[in-house]
Amino acid sequence: MELKVLPDTRRIRAYLRWSDAGKSPARYLGEVEQGTRAANLAEGWSLARQKGLLTEEPPAEGSWASSAAVRASMQGNRNKDTKPELRLRSLLHKQGLRYRVAARPLPELRRTADVLFPRARVAVFVDGCYWHGCPEHLRPPSKNVEFWQAKIDGNRTRDAETDHRLREAGWTVIRVWEHEDPVEAAARIADIVRAAASV
Repeated sequence: MELKVLPDTRRIRAYLRWSDAGKSPARYLGEVEQGTRAANLAEGWSLARQKGLLTEEPPAEGSWASSAAVRASMQGNRNKDTKPELRLRSLLHKQGLRYRVAARPLPELRRTADVLFPRARVAVFVDGCYWHGCPEHLRPPSKNVEFWQAKIDGNRTRDAETDHRLREAGWTVIRVWEHEDPVEAAARIADIVRAAASV
């Protein structure tokens, strides 16, 4: 499943993409307009199923996904180089800032920042609304409620611990929600990085 954002309208189109003898054809499914990337992926899979492009298979043995479509949607979620991250990095680069991507601020801590400014000691995390429990856009799950709530709560706890550990070590932590205006977020980050670098 692939999502494409139309640059002028910010409408989102879903495409079904597959591998065929070394090629990667795609079929347009329709527009999706959910509040999060995960929900848009799920809607895309639903459109593909409605068009008869998918066959239902039972979830893989040992999988806790409620259906094959949910499992495929979860597998389609990237943990780096998401569209919000790429857009933000592009804007930061245009402002003349240089950074590291998906790097650990502290070698001993197994946490990676999405954008890292080592000299200024600024770590930026771009948080997805679903996985990190956005107070504005998180829609409660309808299935496996206890599991998903525990997962999201665990992510929030991990985020808070990461922030605390980095701040104790002298880092500035910036968190950007995926729904935030990337231009405004890039300007905020640039101001903080330049101020930190000038000290």
